[in-house]
Amino acid sequence: MIVDLPDEAATARLGAALADTLGPGEAVCLSGPLGAGKSTLARAMVRALTTPDEEVPSPTFTLVQFYEGERLNVAHFDLYRLSSPDEAYEIGLDEALEDGAAIIEWPERLAGRLPGDRLDIEISLASGGEARQARIAAHGALKSRVGRGRPFEF
Repeated sequence: MIVDLPDEAATARLGAALADTLGPGEAVCLSGPLGAGKSTLARAMVRALTTPDEEVPSPTFTLVQFYEGERLNVAHFDLYRLSSPDEAYEIGLDEALEDGAAIIEWPERLAGRLPGDRLDIEISLASGGEARQARIAAHGALKSRVGRGRPFEF
């Protein structure tokens, strides 16, 4: 499924809508070039699961941030600086999925060890301006809840 995102507000609305689909043990894997909007989408998801004014810093240097939500806990991982897939599990990916959901930026660093119940979202830059495009693929349990060839409602 492909979703056009004309501006940052549309990216945030998509993040909030995706957060509503997540359950325990599920992940959202965000890929795309630097500056594509992965952190914007992740921030919107965290805020939808916690509070609208939740401070959501990028975990680029801390690698992971944990948040407690009323409905679902969520962990936000930035794997850009990892050199081995094992490192993601050393910093708590398994535990995050046991306790709630995970948002994973740079999932390609997991080299084939992605969670089975996940959304893969590849964000690409559109030509000119701040427009983006998100390509969404659902796997495992999320496959029956997201997409099914219909446009995403947000």
